[in-house]
Amino acid sequence: MEIKELVVYEKEYPERKAVFSEFPQDMLPELKGYLENAGIPRLYCHQAEMFERAQKKENLVITTSTASGKTLGFLLPVLQEILKNPLARAIFIYPTKALAADQYRAIRPVVDYFGEDRVCAGVYDGDTPASERSRIRKNANLILTNPEMLNGAFLPNHNRYGFDFIFSNLKYVVIDELHTYRGAFGSHLANVFRRLSRICRYYRSAPQFLCSSATIANPVELASEICGQEFSRISRDGSPAGARTYRFLQPPKIKGKDGKDYGQVPSAAVASQVIVRLVEENRSFIAFAKSRRNVEVVLKEASDILEGEGCFASLANRISGYRGGYTPAERKEIENKMISGALTGLISTNALELGIDIGKVETTVLVGYPGTRASFWQQTGRAGRNGKPCCNYLILENLPFDQYVAVNPDWLFSGASENAIVDKNNLFIELAHIRAAAAELPLTLDDISVFPDLGETIPVLLKVKELNGQNGKFAWSGSVFPAGDFSLRNIDKIRYKLILKDNGREITEMDEMQAFRELHEGAVYLHDGVQYQVTQLDPETHTALAAPFQGNFYTMPVSASEIRILHSVRESEYKRTKIVFGDVNVNTIVTMYRKLQFHNHQSLGFEQLPAPLCKDIDTESTWIRIPANVAGTYRRLMQIRENGKIIRNNHFEGLMYALKNAAMMVTMTEQEDIGMAMSSNAAGEQEWDPQLSGEEEIPFGGMDTLLFFYDQYAGGLGYAEKIADCMPRIIENAIMLVGGCSCETGCAACIGDYRLDKGLVLWGLKNLSEESQPPVKMYKDTKEPLPFVRSPFTLKELEQAGKWEEFCAFLQKKGDPFAAFLSTVPMVEWKDSRLTLYTSHAFYRDWVLEESNYRSLQNIFRFYTDAPAGLRFDIRTQEEASPEERMRIHEKLMRNINKK
Repeated sequence: MEIKELVVYEKEYPERKAVFSEFPQDMLPELKGYLENAGIPRLYCHQAEMFERAQKKENLVITTSTASGKTLGFLLPVLQEILKNPLARAIFIYPTKALAADQYRAIRPVVDYFGEDRVCAGVYDGDTPASERSRIRKNANLILTNPEMLNGAFLPNHNRYGFDFIFSNLKYVVIDELHTYRGAFGSHLANVFRRLSRICRYYRSAPQFLCSSATIANPVELASEICGQEFSRISRDGSPAGARTYRFLQPPKIKGKDGKDYGQVPSAAVASQVIVRLVEENRSFIAFAKSRRNVEVVLKEASDILEGEGCFASLANRISGYRGGYTPAERKEIENKMISGALTGLISTNALELGIDIGKVETTVLVGYPGTRASFWQQTGRAGRNGKPCCNYLILENLPFDQYVAVNPDWLFSGASENAIVDKNNLFIELAHIRAAAAELPLTLDDISVFPDLGETIPVLLKVKELNGQNGKFAWSGSVFPAGDFSLRNIDKIRYKLILKDNGREITEMDEMQAFRELHEGAVYLHDGVQYQVTQLDPETHTALAAPFQGNFYTMPVSASEIRILHSVRESEYKRTKIVFGDVNVNTIVTMYRKLQFHNHQSLGFEQLPAPLCKDIDTESTWIRIPANVAGTYRRLMQIRENGKIIRNNHFEGLMYALKNAAMMVTMTEQEDIGMAMSSNAAGEQEWDPQLSGEEEIPFGGMDTLLFFYDQYAGGLGYAEKIADCMPRIIENAIMLVGGCSCETGCAACIGDYRLDKGLVLWGLKNLSEESQPPVKMYKDTKEPLPFVRSPFTLKELEQAGKWEEFCAFLQKKGDPFAAFLSTVPMVEWKDSRLTLYTSHAFYRDWVLEESNYRSLQNIFRFYTDAPAGLRFDIRTQEEASPEERMRIHEKLMRNINKK
């Protein structure tokens, strides 16, 4: 495999000269002396600008390139304050412990120069010994920490252990790698800073904020959202840079004996070849892979190639992996070996994207497009930090973004970066921090300006006895440590643990929806290069058991989502569609999984789960109306098999696939951040009937077919709202993504499924803007069977007494919830999409129709019968007891309760 033959695009940037500024006039002479002693006779222009504007008390965010000296830029104004005021304190916040430790090493020369009696620094995190923590609280001017410590140690203990002195004298808060704080993590951090503002107000301090960020579309907006202050931006870059070369590699196609293309060579295989060449040429590198498993695959394959080449066998130990799962000691040893030159290169996850010092790197290898421009520039920015020429390889995978970049490379180099999005007013996140804030200081009227939903929250917390009213304030009376009740990097409080069956060792932990997708029975889970197969998932104890696994396949879940519109907030018209943003309820059901062979990703078939795994959330969504000609055409092309289940030629799925990937291009999101679904009438099924769920619900609008983008986080995180704002751009990007794909009739990269017709999906996308006739050839005929849930019962046969008893016994044997209740139902009737259940008491009607119970029953019947998506229940009572009999039972119950 010749690397140069795989190059499909090459771009060169010439060397960039430095732009210097003299030391600012108001800089302390001793600070100038330190710089001159360190061999820095002048500052880059952006460093001088940051110093001067910081002296004017501006809150600043700097967005210059990687290795441009941003650390010195925000360190100098902090040192100026400390040298003038020895009591001054500054908190430096880093997203990871490793980065904080690395930055401490960079700051250490400052401490050595001035002496610890004038400038004292320390890393305060979970690994810091108790004695060192005490020293830092008492003496350190520069405290390096992470968001978790600020949330769980600094704020809850603000009046103890010397933290009161820190907050009373807090002059600066520095936030490095600001762009990493997006989604749930950023939304949590914004609320941590809301609590910080209350504490600082209590101690009469008003810290200034200095932030650094990779290039994103909205750095000032993001800094303002997280810190709650007005910000200014510093973007003029005065640092030098060597000549930079970018090469995009397209792996070769895999040709069958019939001459047809059957996918392409995996990007990991190409990466291994590139790495071998770099090692042989002794060119230092970092290769970035998108998962821990890929790190291990690339490392093993490259090592195997080197060991197989006799003259280069000794070079196999000059490469190493670097990822989560390695101990801190292992990572530190790897970093030192890279700095010393004992290693030529590393294969890493994005753990090295954040700028940890590993010495001078000449080359980067990106195994697949990392998903955002910001990550692309951060990762490629790791090379050439010494001002020397560097080369950056991007190995394109057979995925939408990668193939879009292959056809439209200028999009990557000339387009604007993505928006980083947070939603600090997510009700669930805000509630967690209001509880923590109340435990830190009683809530007062002033806090209305801090937490917008305080008026909704306080009555709830009073009702559950977590707050007490005291002289116009509300004091905490709940658990001892509410700041420890949640994770800053998640919203869902329900966590599942994967346990090794043989010895009880915990393998990993994740939230509930992720567990339903990755830890269902039969799932193959990869961790630190080892395969495990899940043997049991217990939703009651939130645990899954697994055993070591040696199979040559991995698994992918098959799920479906049902959407209920709860409330529309705003809407607008765009050409042939309508764009609506609002609140929805999403019920996701995982019913089966697909087995895929490693390396060639060939399907090995589908397996049905023993019971459905269901989770519903209220979240935010943007939905668009699909034009009637598109919906009608797609609906007519669906092929039906067994029990009315749609199994083939669902071009709505191709439409969703293209639009989701286009939405991810503008929202800086990952696959798991955004969900997609069609309204149930897309498949011609019955629309939602709001009769049973309250007048506040809005049924799907008439006969409109709707496509939903929704945040896959309870309460929403702002992604859907940004999608509403960017919908015209998303539609245009989707058209370019599908139209620009090099495939002939459709593939996994552009429309998600080769069985669908690319021309028809492209026609549907274009018809969102302008009406046209559908293509003449409208779908492909394929022999491959597609999955469908095999229902052991039909609703019609359940009307038979024997079949109903058999069904109830079947559910009880399965251990399904509500099996015992259904066994008390003597008979059912099925008519007009409604199943009538007969119960023995009128009270049970409202109990069954309670929302969570109702949905659970729907899921049971949809999984084990041929029930349609629009299944509805009627609850009727048999002849009730006489009024005298009911009164006798009521009196008997009351006597029993009074005795207790």
